[in-house]
Parts: sequence; structure tokens; C-alpha cells
Amino acid sequence: MITVKNFVFNNIEENTYVLYNETKECVIIDPGCYTKAEQDRLKNFIVENDLKPAALLNTHCHFDHIFGNAFVCREFGIGAWAHKGELNNINRAESYTSVFGMKMEHPPLPVRYLKDGDDVKFGNSLLKVIHTPGHSPGCVCFYSEEDKFIIAGDTLFQGSIGRTDLPGGDYDQIMDSLLNKLMKLPNDTTAYCGHGPDTEIGQERMYNPFITEKM
Repeated sequence: MITVKNFVFNNIEENTYVLYNETKECVIIDPGCYTKAEQDRLKNFIVENDLKPAALLNTHCHFDHIFGNAFVCREFGIGAWAHKGELNNINRAESYTSVFGMKMEHPPLPVRYLKDGDDVKFGNSLLKVIHTPGHSPGCVCFYSEEDKFIIAGDTLFQGSIGRTDLPGGDYDQIMDSLLNKLMKLPNDTTAYCGHGPDTEIGQERMYNPFITEKM
């Protein structure tokens, strides 16, 4: 069984997740830790729980989701996994952050490029990669059928969806991703979002105005 630990990092209030199981292996998803205090919170949780990081996974690579990529890769000796469609966001991350008066260490390039249908294995657990472009070209979600949850990144929020007015965003694409991929999941699937509270697929199918108007 996968346990999901959530941290809220940086002034954009991004959700970082650590997923772990009985074997103590874990994956770190979207490390948005910006300050040293935030980096220490993430590191201390992993060390104190005797976890063994297997990979860093990115749902996408907007700067608020990858502030801590360099730190995590260096600290735990692991590589980042992301979709190839996110290379532009990785390469431009430092210039984007400067617009907000912030700085970041240049994120390392992925050591593995994810694609739709890939399996991510750690310990005795399996995550299925679902490519969900729209918020960004290389957005992916990580789905655990066994544990009935999906790490949805910025594709889906409680009562809303990811913005599509950033470079590479596309409203028609994100709606296709939502209607033909995420909304095909069982109603009782918990969606852990990139910002804000978690939700359930059934709740969003019934009450999310962006989705209900299309169904």
C-alpha cells in the first residue's frame, strides 16, 4: 500500500508529494522546496522515516514544481524523470523565476523521459503514467489503480482546471485530457492536485463547472 505525504512549498503554495510503501522505497514528486528550511523539512521527513528515494518524478516542469529538483537529485543521488515535452520549461526556468524576483539553481535535465502508458515501479508499488497535455505540453499524471489515487499535477484542481494561458498551454488539449483520460477513472479515485486540496474524480465529474458543461 502506498502512503502519500504532502508538503506545501514556496510562495505559490505548490504541493510536493512523497509516496512510499512497506519496503521504505519512495518517489518524490514535484519538489517545490524553495528555501533551505523547506529543503530541510523534506529531507528530515525522508531521513526520519528511513525512506530510500528511488526517483524524482515531475508532473510538469513549471518553475514552482521544480525549485527543489537540483537539491533532491544532489542530496539523494537520484535523477529526475519527466516528459520530453517539458524541456523548454526546464531550460527557461531560471529566466521565468527572475520575473517574479526569485532565483533558483538550474534544474538538471531528466535522466529518463516518461511517456503515456509507462510504468513507474518502486518497492512493491506501481504507478501508471498518463500523458495529460494542456496546462503544459509534457504534463503527466501518476495513477495507482490499486490504491485508487492519481497525482494530477496542475491538470485538475478541486472545482477547477489548470490554466492554459502560459507558453505551451492549450485549452482544447487540457479538456481532452480531462474528459477522455481523467474522467474515465473510477469515481472513488482520489486526485492529489498540484495546488490546493485533494478531491475525487466523481466529485469533479458532478460539480466541476469546466467538466460538467462538456459532459
